[in-house]
Formats: sequence, structure tokens, C-alpha cells
Amino acid sequence: MSELISENKHPTGWSSFLRGCIAILPLSLAVLPWGILAGSMAIESGMTPAEGVGMSAIIFAGATQLAAMGMIKAGAGVMAIMVSAFFISSQHLLYSLTLRDRIAPLPLRWRLILGFLLTDELFALIGKHSAAEFDRWYALGVGLFFYIFWLLSTLAGVLAATQIENLGSYGLDFSIAATFIVIVVPLIKNIPTIVCVFTALILSIVLGYYHVPSSLIISGVTAMFAGLITSLVMGDKE
Repeated sequence: MSELISENKHPTGWSSFLRGCIAILPLSLAVLPWGILAGSMAIESGMTPAEGVGMSAIIFAGATQLAAMGMIKAGAGVMAIMVSAFFISSQHLLYSLTLRDRIAPLPLRWRLILGFLLTDELFALIGKHSAAEFDRWYALGVGLFFYIFWLLSTLAGVLAATQIENLGSYGLDFSIAATFIVIVVPLIKNIPTIVCVFTALILSIVLGYYHVPSSLIISGVTAMFAGLITSLVMGDKE
């Protein structure tokens, strides 16, 4: 980390870092209610304030955290929670594969840091950058600012939960849907993506209506396969 700080004295790196912080600010504000919800759910799940914030610091994946805390509250086993977390976070594998040509040439310390900071929001801002356009300092600014903001919003939720009962009833979970709408819609530029999005949308509504267990996992995995198959079929036709 000391090497990163010394490198950050370079004006170009510093300015790129600040641009990244500014670029992620709107999405950071959008997930503020989500972070508050995660913090409050941690307390409701029986965690201590330190454990709630620590979970955000270590896992750093909102949807995974909320699902895990819900399962903890329901008394689910460790293995069931780990399997669910794996599938819910599986899109990060696709993100990393997409960014591989830009991240792989970097030194190990950069690969580890950017790998940890990789989120839906970070990918939304840098996923469209070509290898020539990619700026490690910009990516670090985006990821680190979002990470710190997520920790602070979780802390706010933990503190609020000690003062306000049943904080989740205030509709904070709507921020989850709103955030993903903002991220996903600009990425819908081809037929495979459209198929993937609509498959996930329809399945999540239908399975959720009938209270099918693990509906989120089923919807996400099925949607990814639907998009992949569509892409392969269209590629064969071309």
C-alpha cells in the first residue's frame, strides 16, 4: 500500500483518481439507502455493530450481504449460505473475464486491489473502456470511493437500527432495484443482453410470486445461460 501512496504523488495518477471519485458519486448516493438497509438488517439478524460493519468491509457485495443476513435470520446453515453467496456473486466472474486484458498486465498489488474492489458499479464505469482507454488510477478512485461510501452507509444503518425499530419497513429496499436499473439499462445494446435481462425479469417476478425457494439464484443463472445461448446461436448464423 505504501507503494501505491508513493505512486499516487504523480499528478496524472492523482487527477485520474479524483475523476474516478467524482464519476462514482451519483451511484454512491443511489446505494445509500441500500447500505443503510444492510446495516439495519445486520442488527436485526443478531449481529453486533462491529460484525455488521465488518461484514460490509470483508464481503463488499450488497446483494450477497442482504441474502446472507436474511438466511442467517431464518436460521440457514453455513453451507447453504455459502452456496447462495457463490451464485448471487457469480456475475463477478464474468466481469473479471471481461476486464482480464486490461487488468492482467498490471503488477500483482494492483490486480489484488482492483479485484477486491470490483463491483457492479465499478464495472458499469470501466467495463466499456478499451485496453488503451483503461486507467488504473481512475478505476482505483471509482472502487475505493465506493468502498468507503459503502462502509459509511452501512455504519449509518447500524446506528439507525439502534434508534429506529423495523427500519426495513421504510421501503429502503427499492434502492436495490433502482440502482440496478441505472446500471443495466445503458448496457442493453444487443439482442443477447435483451434476452438475458428480460429472462431474469420475468423469472424473478413469476418465481417470487409463487414463493419458489432460491428464486433469485434460479433467475440469475437461467438468464445468464439464456443470454449465452442466444449469443452462440446468433454467432453461428453470422
